[in-house]
Parts: sequence; structure tokens; C-alpha cells
Amino acid sequence: MKLARLILSTSALLAAAPATAAPPVVVAQSAPVPAAQQSAHDRLFQLFKDSDEASLKRNPLQALFRGDYRYADRLGDLFSDAHFQGEKAAAERDLAALHQIPRAELGADDKLAYDVFEYQTKDTLRGLQPDILQLTEVLPMNHFFGLHTAYPTISSGQGGAPYATVRDYENSLKRNADFAANVDEAIRQWKRGEAAGVVDTKLTVRNMIEQLDSQLKLKPEDSPYWGPVKTFQKSIGAADQARLTSAFRQSITGTIYPALTRMRDFLKNDYLGRARDSVGLMGMKGGDALYRYQVQSTTTLPMTPDQIHALGLSEVARITRDFEKVQAEVGFKGSLRAFFDYMRTSPKFAPATRSQLQQDFYRIKRAVDAKVPQYFSVLPKTPLVIRPYPPYREKFEAGGSYDSGTPDGSRPGTFYFNAYDLPSRFTWEETTLFLHEGEPGHHFQISLAQENKALPNFMRFGGNTAYVEGWALYAETLGYPMGFYADPIQRFGTLNDEMLRAMRLVVDTGLHAKGWTRDQAIKYMLDNSGESKTDATAEVERYIAIPSQATAYKVGALTIQRLRDKAKAALGDKFDIREFHAQVLGSGALPLTILEEKIDLWIAAKKA
Repeated sequence: MKLARLILSTSALLAAAPATAAPPVVVAQSAPVPAAQQSAHDRLFQLFKDSDEASLKRNPLQALFRGDYRYADRLGDLFSDAHFQGEKAAAERDLAALHQIPRAELGADDKLAYDVFEYQTKDTLRGLQPDILQLTEVLPMNHFFGLHTAYPTISSGQGGAPYATVRDYENSLKRNADFAANVDEAIRQWKRGEAAGVVDTKLTVRNMIEQLDSQLKLKPEDSPYWGPVKTFQKSIGAADQARLTSAFRQSITGTIYPALTRMRDFLKNDYLGRARDSVGLMGMKGGDALYRYQVQSTTTLPMTPDQIHALGLSEVARITRDFEKVQAEVGFKGSLRAFFDYMRTSPKFAPATRSQLQQDFYRIKRAVDAKVPQYFSVLPKTPLVIRPYPPYREKFEAGGSYDSGTPDGSRPGTFYFNAYDLPSRFTWEETTLFLHEGEPGHHFQISLAQENKALPNFMRFGGNTAYVEGWALYAETLGYPMGFYADPIQRFGTLNDEMLRAMRLVVDTGLHAKGWTRDQAIKYMLDNSGESKTDATAEVERYIAIPSQATAYKVGALTIQRLRDKAKAALGDKFDIREFHAQVLGSGALPLTILEEKIDLWIAAKKA
């Protein structure tokens, strides 16, 4: 999900000049219907359409990932003051227009869309208020959410950007110039943060420097930016291939690499010395207030850091008891901690090669495909491919992630798995990881939403972390009724992943609200799970870089599980798991309070 999260985190891009269009054809038209005479439904969906189109013009990167290439010659402006103020003004206009539409005159589905649009717009505005914006605007990138790591994938020929025509290649060259401009704007924002005393952690800055060094040491021909040059379509003639090859080499050496070098040198020679030693937000000026806001925005619930910490401790204790049952079932003698050490060090659980790891995931996919019709009445049409992270990304990535395909299926969804430090990867984690990142997790949820043309675009393509990651974690639990965890070793794997999400509640709040250190957080994770030290370290450094994001998984999954139990208890023999899943997935990624309202209405209708 990394690239999708990048788009959501950067939110919106500054409006650029409109794409060149053909001269308009003048036709006779009837006078437009005055707004006052339009139905509430028509007014609502016109607002959705107008808002979405304006957003795509400000956010060409979002359009690119949808497969909408009208603005594919630009990235837009990601980090400037004008960008943020433009987004604030747009959200204010949208909210005012929404409140002019009489909600009481809408049908049930339209009321749901109205409520989601209102919730999301208000949440966007809260993040753009001066008290929050002054703390986030000056932290434009980090080692987990960074244009410097996302852009190479976009430009590689295997990411969101197409490379089928000469124009696609020329658009890429123009985007490279935008990339360099965005890097320079990010440096300006970091400098503003230095002056205001709002700076990132030394740990995060060092990781970014290492990421940049790893890219800059590559020859242009070995870089991901060169990927499209290696795969010219036959329809592109020899003369164009030669011209574009030269232009790509010049763009990499004259635009991209100099921008990456400027960023690396600034971070290394200036910013690092002024970055903070503390790893939690509570050690940053204004960090306490920022974290409280982030927790509520991320979970879509009125929860406090203390409540989340307590919930995490409770879940850790519960899952620990399940670990003890697995330990007894496999007959391991010794302490639970010794059992964890055995599971993460025994050679029998280590994949032999990257190829084996990839083939294992395809084998699991075939097994899951045979089971899903029993649990889902609607399946995505978008295909799913499975790939390892490219080497320039893998060290700082999680165990896996998902990048969405296009709604028409022309670009498949991609499940990325991590093969870095292969001995730290385990065969017992493969099933649960695939269920989360692939099917029926992110691939199902995101693809079904995108393919549902009955939804307004902000519901097809938008979302929130609590729902998106909550669904994916919930999807892991479906491995129990599907029969994939009858083997205690595979059950250990899913318990370990569930424990990871429970520990995140404890560790994220521990780091940012309770003064925990990096080493303390890593030790807590190693003491309470079978995570490798490599994974535990990457996880903790992720929570340091992107506070609150990791709290959403468990909160979202527990909500969906509770709603399923509520529906089963209320409906009895009328409950159908396939119908429940269709209700959860049928309206895009909903804030959790609105999801519960939807399920309550469905239960009432079924009982009537």
C-alpha cells in the first residue's frame, strides 16, 4: 500500500495548467437546469463530480494511479504553502456546497455518501488548520513516506506510469523536472522547520541519507529510472528510441541525480546536525497535540493514546495465551521466549531462495482462490501479480505491501514481498501475509471499490487507514474457517502477525506518548513475538517515522469482527457471511462510525 498511502499522505497537489484539448465542438444545448430545481441527488453527485475533477487537476499523481493519463506530464506541487492553502480553500468550498444540499431529501445510499464526504472533508480541514499544519508542513518526507523512494517505482516501468507510446516517455521526462522541483521545495520546508524548532529525528534522517546513497551509487543504466529504456514497445521506431534513450540518460544524470544529491547533501551536512535525538513526537515542539490529532484521524474514532495503549496491552495478553497453546501443541519444551527464539532461528523455517519465496506465494494464491467463493459473492476482476521489492527499497520496507491496479485491469494489483536478509524471512508467515496484502485483503477491498462505478469517485478511490488496514487484518482471520491454520506452525504465523498489530498499539503510543526509546520498543517486540530482529527494527523505525498509522490496523479489525458478531447474533439463520462481506466492501473505505451505521441498517432491514 505504500504508493497509495503516499498519495493520501501528500493529499493534494497544486493546480497546474490544464491539459491541451482539441478545439470544442459547438452544439445546440438546452439551458442548464437551475440548481434550485435539481433534485438533491443530482446536486449531490454533481458536487462529487466537480470536486473530484478539481482534485485530479491539483493532484495529477492521483490521476496517474487511477489510470487517468490526462495530466500524466506532471507530478504537481506536493509541498509548497500554495499547495496546502489551495487544498484548504477547496475543502472549505466543498463543505459549504455540501451543506446547501438537503440531506433529508436523499435516499439511504445517498445519505451514506453525503456523510462520508462530510466526514472526510472535515478531517482534511482539521489537518490544514494552522496549529496542525505548522507541525506537518515542515516534515515533508521521511524514510517510509518519501517521494525519493516512491518516485523510482513510479518511473520504473513497473509502477503507476505507463510506457507504451512516445508521448508516455516524453511525459516521464517532464515529470522528472517536477520531481526535482519538489525535492527543492521539500528542502525549503525542512529549513523552515529548522528555524521554527520543528525537526525530524536523527534516526529518520540517517535512514533517508542511506536510502539516497543507495540510489546514487547506481549507474544510470542500473537505476530504476532506466527501466523503461530497456522495454521499448515495438511500435516506437528506432529513431525515437535513440532520441529518448539519450534524453533519459540526460534527465537522470542532469536532473534526477543532482536533485537526489542536493537532498542527500542538505540532510547530511545541515539538517542531521539540527535534528532531534528523541524518537517520539512528545520530544518535538507541539508533538503531544499533533499525536492526539493523528490518533483520532487515523483510527476515525474518538480514542486517546492512553486508551489505545491499554487496548494493546489487553490484546497482547490474550494472544500470548494462544501462543502458549500452539507451543504445547507442537510439544516445545521451555519458556515461551525460548519458543519464539526457536521459531525465528530454526533453519527449517527459512526460505532457501527468493524464487522459492515467490513460488510459495503463488501456491498459496491458488489455494485461497479455491476457497474464496464460499466467503465472497463478488470477486474483483483486476488481476494480482506477486513480486519482490526491488533492491533499492527492500531494506527499509515491511514484510510485504500492496500497490493497486487500475480500475479497468490494464495494470494489475501488485503484492510486493520482502526478500531482504532472507534468513530473517519465515515460511510460517507466508499464508497470513498473502491473505493481508493479496487476497482477500488489500487486493479485494481496493479493487472492488475501484471497479464499482456506482460509487462516486471519492469513495471508489479514497479511504482511511482504519478501514483499509483493518479489513486486511480481518482478512487474515478468515484463514481459520478456510482451514489454512489447522497446522499449528501456520497458526503460529497468523498469531505472530496478529500480535504484531497488537504490539503496535503499545509501541506506537509508548514511543510518542510515554517516552519509550527505540531499543526499548524493539526489545518489547522481540520479547512478545516471533518477529526477527530485522523486522522488529524496521517496524519500530516505521512507527517513529509515521506516528499513529500503525494503531489503525487492530482498531479497524476489531471493529469489523465486532460488527460481524453483532450481525450473527441478531440475524441467526438469516446471517450469510458472503452477504456481510458484500455490505462491508460495497461502499468503499468508510470511517468506522459510518460503517457501523451501515451494518446496523442492514441488520434492521434483514430482520424486517
